[in-house]
Amino acid sequence: MPSSSHRPRKRFGQHFLHDPRVLARIVDAVAPAPGDILVEIGPGEGALTAPLLQRAGKLEVIELDRDLARRLRELPGVTVHEGDALEFDFARFPAGLRLVGNLPYNISTPLLFHVARYAERVRDMHFMLQLEVVERMVAAHSTPAYGRLSVALQAHFRMEKLFNVSKGAFRPPPKVESAVVRLVPLEKRLNIDEDLLRRAFSARRKQLRNALPGLDFARAGIDPALRPENLSPDDYARLSMNSIL
Repeated sequence: MPSSSHRPRKRFGQHFLHDPRVLARIVDAVAPAPGDILVEIGPGEGALTAPLLQRAGKLEVIELDRDLARRLRELPGVTVHEGDALEFDFARFPAGLRLVGNLPYNISTPLLFHVARYAERVRDMHFMLQLEVVERMVAAHSTPAYGRLSVALQAHFRMEKLFNVSKGAFRPPPKVESAVVRLVPLEKRLNIDEDLLRRAFSARRKQLRNALPGLDFARAGIDPALRPENLSPDDYARLSMNSIL
């Protein structure tokens, strides 16, 4: 196993998970098995890598820190891809991909948008994230946490917050609470215009008629007096399909 002497690097957003109880809960939630196409993003010192490997037999990992990548190559059964997960082409793996990881909090939102592009190739994802981000991911429409991230991910995945994780489970402790979330691709995913969604939530406090001028709301069956946060992912898919920009 890689040693725990690595000094966390702030520029990589490194907070290493070390609590054995939390690690066990994550592994049980993932339930890896031999034959799984299992990929860990940001394995760090390998605290989660080792128990995943023990149950799956082999594991692909993506690690940006070259020192940690070098240590991880010492583990039998681990294939290391050294580089930035934000730029990684997950299409290089076969369909049925299972993603897992303690994601760096400083890039978690863009990374979620990136991996969502590969939803058709994914079996499931289990991520440790900032609690606030997880709450945004699973938020229902017309609630304060609901936003662009909620819609964009709910268009592709069924999501469930599994459990919270305290700051003390990490080295060094982050300034925020964390949570583990499961994402499973929907059988029928929604097609939502990304630019429409971006424009809507950049003016989330305005009525739709003002936030998205020029759209045919009547054709989509949507009340233009509503606000962007009041629309469900299905509403945004219908608006994307039936409205003329």
